[in-house]
Amino acid sequence: MDEKQGKTSKINLSEVARAAGVSKMTASRVLRGDGGYSKKTEAKVMAKADQLGYLPNRLASVFAGDQNSTFVGVSIPDLGNEVFAQVLEGIDRKLGSFGHQTVLGLTQHAAQEEENWIRTVLSWQPAGLILTGRSHSPRSHDMLRNAGIPVVEIWDLNSSPLDMSVGINHFDCGFDVGRFLIGRGYRALGFVGTSHDTANAASARLDGFTKAVQDGGGRVMKQLCLHDTASYYPGFYGTEQLLASDGAVECIFYQNDSMAFGGLQYCEQKGLDVPGDMGIAGWGDLAIASVLKKRMTSVHVSHLKLGQAAAEMMIARLSGEPVAACRDIGFHLIPGATVRPVVL
Repeated sequence: MDEKQGKTSKINLSEVARAAGVSKMTASRVLRGDGGYSKKTEAKVMAKADQLGYLPNRLASVFAGDQNSTFVGVSIPDLGNEVFAQVLEGIDRKLGSFGHQTVLGLTQHAAQEEENWIRTVLSWQPAGLILTGRSHSPRSHDMLRNAGIPVVEIWDLNSSPLDMSVGINHFDCGFDVGRFLIGRGYRALGFVGTSHDTANAASARLDGFTKAVQDGGGRVMKQLCLHDTASYYPGFYGTEQLLASDGAVECIFYQNDSMAFGGLQYCEQKGLDVPGDMGIAGWGDLAIASVLKKRMTSVHVSHLKLGQAAAEMMIARLSGEPVAACRDIGFHLIPGATVRPVVL
């Protein structure tokens, strides 16, 4: 019978050592790759560990001080948002290539959720933390400062970070969109997005957008911030609500492309020509924006690059290399065909 069969309990190190005919200390050294043993002993221990299905308890090793942690905690608001899924992919790929594992936390844009996750993950003694956003609860600030580990804040660039920051200036991003739409002749504009219990990047974009519109002699007629996810259906019914409350709106800026696509579908269902009757601008340059019949007016941000940059900063700090406190990955506006063309 195979030694893996018939086992219902977890295989421990003592069983591996006994099967290999070596001491527990020698088996431990082999499995950690510490050296000080023969090739024959190494082959025997590794073969028995594989045969028995032994899985090392790396977390226990960290607590015991046997090795440095390879865990990096990563918090994002949610996985339903394609943007954050891409950021996470960039982080995980880069960290994985350097032997680190991500411990994921979903905070739902809630300061208390983030605080609870930070408290839990710090008890696991991670190598570092990567947090979405620049706004944290006072208790979270205290825990992060006392942890003594690298911290990277991502998404909304913070010129005075807790430790390190990588992202874009979302106020400037929103300002560029507002200035662009004013330049296309729009004066009565609207916004459809979502609301959260903490300051966030979408709020900063809205602030920048509003400032540019006002500076250009226009007006944001209606700001609709829904208590919902920033996805297709809220964009659809949010557009319906906004236009029902203010029919003078000529163009709508959406929190992201998914919501903008929902707004585009609503307009088409109601027989509104885009951009003839209604202008639409999204954000994020998601894949959906490039495959529509009309190229969505949007803002391109390399979300994968952002995640990779955050992981690179973390790895550099853990390796003792010098790291700049802030890294702006930049953005650029895509004019698209869902707003008025340039008037010559």
